[in-house]
Amino acid sequence: MLKKCYNYFNKLYPINFVAIIQIKKNNYYEISIFFIRTLYYILQKRGFKTSLFLCIFIAYIDIMSSNFRISRAFNNAKRICFNKDSKFVLFSDTHRGDNGFADDFAHNRNIFKYALEHYYKNDFTYIELGDGDELWENRNFSKIFKANKHVYLWFKKFHDKGRLHFIWGNHDMKYKNPKTIRKNLHYYYDSVSNSKKELLVGVKFNEAIVLEDENAGKKIFLLHGHQADWFNYVLWRLSSFLVKTLWKPLQIIGFSDPTSPAQNFKERIKVEKRLENWIEKNNNQMMITGHTHRPSFPAKNEIPLFNDGSCVHPRAITGIEIENNKICLIKWHIATTQNGTMQIKKTILEGPENLTHYIN
Repeated sequence: MLKKCYNYFNKLYPINFVAIIQIKKNNYYEISIFFIRTLYYILQKRGFKTSLFLCIFIAYIDIMSSNFRISRAFNNAKRICFNKDSKFVLFSDTHRGDNGFADDFAHNRNIFKYALEHYYKNDFTYIELGDGDELWENRNFSKIFKANKHVYLWFKKFHDKGRLHFIWGNHDMKYKNPKTIRKNLHYYYDSVSNSKKELLVGVKFNEAIVLEDENAGKKIFLLHGHQADWFNYVLWRLSSFLVKTLWKPLQIIGFSDPTSPAQNFKERIKVEKRLENWIEKNNNQMMITGHTHRPSFPAKNEIPLFNDGSCVHPRAITGIEIENNKICLIKWHIATTQNGTMQIKKTILEGPENLTHYIN
């Protein structure tokens, strides 16, 4: 039935919308959601009752499709074992840019680099939960690398020690393709020696990572979180186009992207509710995400949905540390001493709390 609908739809509309949104033809579940949404917009003018029914139906489909995508990410996630001696630091949403007017990471770059040095010297494993490189606003990765070369060279040190893991988000979803990873991250051109040098050769990006206790088998689910955001997951190419051509120029003069949960409070709440819905349906599986840019550290009796925040806050970067089987939410920021000296400082915002309060 869906095949017939797909063929009929393509006859009516010469533009292949399904191809544009990167839905595989054999993924009929996602195609059905696309058709239902299209039907809604076509019939929206037919009357209040029809629109109300379709709104309720589409809300249900949204929840179901989010659960499907999150479950798929969990089942296919990379597994990493941990124990009481393991140390992890989790950052996301750095949105490393080209140091231009629209580069939100630029003012926190040195804070981030200082934090990386600290975690490397103290034997932490670095995990980035998506939206590391800002590939929506920037077509040319070489400009991103040039602006953040010292950051990538620290990444290389983590990578050489086997302590570097990446998850792709919506803004760096191009890293689903290994060719893009090889092109951008395996080598770099060194202008001093006039030669190509190794950077992150062999590095991989995953949709999700599961940290698994090697003794108890209990799990911590790590992902970006845009799986609960239909527009920024299924329609990510359209979102990328809009950001690149429309919102980036407007951002320079003060406008915010309304499609981003980080800028849209209502969308942020919807995304968080869908993630919580999945957690409740999966035996309160502990989850750590990014995407919304809103740091979150639940109480012991609340749904175990953590968010590490972002690295593009106006005056700080936030992240999550896991050490000695404890978890805490931290902030790196610039503080001024009594004599007027400015220094980069780490502050614990929440925790540390024992992981046993959150993982089943």
